[in-house]
Amino acid sequence: MEPAYRRLLAEGRFPERVEQAWDRLKRCDLCGWGCAINRAEKTGFCRTGLEAVVSSAFPHMGEEDPLRGWHGSGTIFFSHCNLRCQFCQNHEISQEGKGQTVSDEQLASLMLQLQAMGCHNINFVSPSHVIPQIIAAVYIAAQAGLHIPLVYNTGGYDSLAGLALLDGIIDIYMPDMKYADATLAQRYSKIPDYPARNQTAVKEMHRQVGDLQLDAHGIAVRGLLVRHLVLPEDIAGTEAIVHFLAEEISTRTYINIMGQYHPAWHVRERNITPLNRPVSRAEVQQAQSLARRAGLRLDERRSWF
Repeated sequence: MEPAYRRLLAEGRFPERVEQAWDRLKRCDLCGWGCAINRAEKTGFCRTGLEAVVSSAFPHMGEEDPLRGWHGSGTIFFSHCNLRCQFCQNHEISQEGKGQTVSDEQLASLMLQLQAMGCHNINFVSPSHVIPQIIAAVYIAAQAGLHIPLVYNTGGYDSLAGLALLDGIIDIYMPDMKYADATLAQRYSKIPDYPARNQTAVKEMHRQVGDLQLDAHGIAVRGLLVRHLVLPEDIAGTEAIVHFLAEEISTRTYINIMGQYHPAWHVRERNITPLNRPVSRAEVQQAQSLARRAGLRLDERRSWF
């Protein structure tokens, strides 16, 4: 299956999309915050201006099997984030902005390097605040021969305006579904309206790419893959989330129930309860059972205990 952006390139519509994306940055509504500021002049909640900041880029062997394959997923980790998860395990990157500013040409070069290393896809991690930079760089890379699928690996606080720009460019959407309760999302990740915006975004992602499709080797080529991190005391609201996916998206939805939570950053420093302990085996197994009972396709490669 040819990646979506190759068709956009062949049809000659890519330059217009790049122009549209940069125009949105002047009144930014690319993520759930909708700051509506001109990022050419100042930064919003994401603390990112005209240029993306990259913390690392490498073949990642720790992703889900359909992404990592045998050569790895070509991950590009963007610094800064549009979330403030008090338990973030990568807070040096997401909150402190550790990384290097890159031009569109440099970002395109990273994609081509990862492809040359044999990676099965290009995996944009925490991309919601740098959509125009990604689109501009993909256009450059596509002209230079980029031809592997693109993964949008997001915390899930995305806007329809941002996703509309990605329609026909992104092949695999991989959103988090972190919370089913808005009050808990505000308390632990400092974001308003998360469930509503998250669910609306996931619906749009599925509309664009459908259920996850694998090639003959089991490698993902297109579709939706959802991640759900189990939190202590069911703070994440697993049952509501899997029911939403089964009833309003598709029972063919591929979901990774993640059990690696442990206290980090402010939760550890401030001893925030009840997040000040790792999740238990029983909590993870219960979450997996709920996903199975809902009929979802469950990623079961990993065991965290």
